[in-house]
Amino acid sequence: MLEQLTAPDHVTALKISGTLNGDDYDCVIADVEARLARHDRIGVLLDLTDFEDFTFEAGLKDLRYDLSKLFHLRRFPREAIISDRQWMRLAAQIADPLIPHVEIRVFASDARAAALAWVSDLPA
Repeated sequence: MLEQLTAPDHVTALKISGTLNGDDYDCVIADVEARLARHDRIGVLLDLTDFEDFTFEAGLKDLRYDLSKLFHLRRFPREAIISDRQWMRLAAQIADPLIPHVEIRVFASDARAAALAWVSDLPA
């Protein structure tokens, strides 16, 4: 299940619960693209507290979309992930220095307000 969270217009803020499927991922792409049409750069906040898995179709769409944005990473300067799972924190710590122009931070489930404030304050 996909739920849009309240956030400034320059932030894509989504709560993903259960299993993300291809149709859900199409909604993610539509939201991101609409915000990119209005703003030069956007922040991304993903609440993955109740996330379980994604379908093969969603995984393929994610890979295809990520590759299409490979030379546009400056448009995504901050990504906040909300999760209490240690493996997600570790994955973000590994990915953060490997992905140029994007700063990734993981916030605990009780720190949604802090995550939103951080991801909304895009660097100059």
